Amino acid sequence: MQTLAQRTISKISWRLLPLLMVSYFIAYLDRVNLGFAGAAMSKDLHFTSTVFGSAAGIFFLAYFLFEVPSNLALERFGARKWIARIMFSWGIISAAQAWVGGSTSFNTVRFLLGIAEAGFFPGVIFYITLWFPAAYRARIVGWFMFAIPISTVIGSPISGFILNMEGMGGMHGWQWLFILEAVPAVILTLFVLLYLPDGPKDAKWLTDEERNWLQSTLDAERRNRESFHRISWKQSLTNWRVIALGFVYMGVTVPLYGLGFFLPQIIRGFGGLGNVEIGFINAFPYLIGAIAMIFWTRLSDAKKERKTFMLLSMACIAAGLIGAAMTAAPVPKMAFVTLAAFGIFTALPVFWTLPTAILSGTAAAAGIAWINSIGNLGGYIGPTIFGALKDKTGNDFYAVLFLALLAVMGLVLVLAVGHDKRAEHAADMATA
Repeated sequence: MQTLAQRTISKISWRLLPLLMVSYFIAYLDRVNLGFAGAAMSKDLHFTSTVFGSAAGIFFLAYFLFEVPSNLALERFGARKWIARIMFSWGIISAAQAWVGGSTSFNTVRFLLGIAEAGFFPGVIFYITLWFPAAYRARIVGWFMFAIPISTVIGSPISGFILNMEGMGGMHGWQWLFILEAVPAVILTLFVLLYLPDGPKDAKWLTDEERNWLQSTLDAERRNRESFHRISWKQSLTNWRVIALGFVYMGVTVPLYGLGFFLPQIIRGFGGLGNVEIGFINAFPYLIGAIAMIFWTRLSDAKKERKTFMLLSMACIAAGLIGAAMTAAPVPKMAFVTLAAFGIFTALPVFWTLPTAILSGTAAAAGIAWINSIGNLGGYIGPTIFGALKDKTGNDFYAVLFLALLAVMGLVLVLAVGHDKRAEHAADMATA
C-alpha cells in the first residue's frame, strides 16, 4: 500500500511529466535537427564547416543573453502562459530556417530562435522545484531530460526519412526537415495552456491531504535550505559557486552539442552510408545514454550521493572523447563515442541536483537560468571551435580533443565546488 508521499509524488509525476517530456523532446529536436540538415544544407548554400558551426552556435549566444530575464518572467507570470509563449514562438521561428538563403539570414534566424527558446529548460527545472521535494529530484529531472537522447534516438531515423523528400514540392529535403519538425511545437502550445497548472495550489486533482503534505514538505525544505544558503536573485548572479557550476555545466554541454551537430557528418565520413543508415547509427549512442540516465539517477537518489556520480560521469565523457579522437576506424570510434554519451547523459540530470540544493525562490529562478546560460555558451563555443578546427586540419582529431578538454575542466571544477551535503541532508530530513 502506498504511503501519502508515494501516492502524491506518483500522481504529480503521471500528471506533469508526460507533457513536459514531450515538450522538451520537440524543443531539443528542433534545436539539433540542424545537425542532420547540415551536410545537405551546407552543400546547397555553399557553407564551410566554420560558417555552419558559427551559425549553429549563435543560437546559444542569444540563449545566454535572454535566459535570466525569461526565467524571471516565468516566475512572475506563471509557468503555463510563459512556457506556452516560448513554444509557440520557437515553433514558428524554427520552421523559418527552411527559407534561409545565405550566412546572414542563417545567423539571423538562429539568433532569433535562441531568443524564442530562452528560458524553457531552466524554467522547467525551476518548475520541478515547485512540485518535487529534493529526495526525488534526480530521477524526476532524469525522466524530463530523458527527452534529450530519445529525441535523437527517434528523431535521427525520422530526420533521415524526411531528408529523402528531396525535390518534393520543389523544396530540398532539409527544408522539409525544418518545417515538419516545427509543427508539433505550435500544436503543443494549446495543450500547455489547457493542461499545465502554475503550482500545487492550482492542482485540483490533488486531495487536500496530498496538497497539504506537499506544500508543508516543500516549505520545510526551503526553510532548511535557507538556513545554510540565503541569497537574493541578484546575489545568485555573482555567487562564486553558482558561476563555477555554470562552467561545470559547460563541461557537459560543449561535448553534447559538439557531437550533436557534427556526429552525423563524422558518420557520413565513414563512407557508403545513406541518410537512414546514418540516422540509425547516430541514434545508438543516444539510446545507450537514455537507458543509463534512468538507472544512474535512481542510484544517485538511493545513495543520496551527487559529487561521486558527477565525477564518474565526467571521467567517462573525457575518456570516451579522447578514445574517439585517437581512432578513425568506424566501430571503435563509435564505441568510444558511446562511452562519452554514457557520461554526458548520466551527468546532465545529476548535475541539476547541485544548484537546487543551495537555491530557493526567486534566487532559484535567476540562479538556475544563470547556470544554464553560462553552460549553454558551450553550445556556441563547441560547434564554432569544432567547425574551425575541422576546417583547419581537415579531420576531427583536434576538434574532438577540444571537446574532451572541456570535460576535464568540468571534472576539476566538480572537485573544487563539491556538493553541500548539509543542505541536501536537511532537505532529506524535511521529507522523512
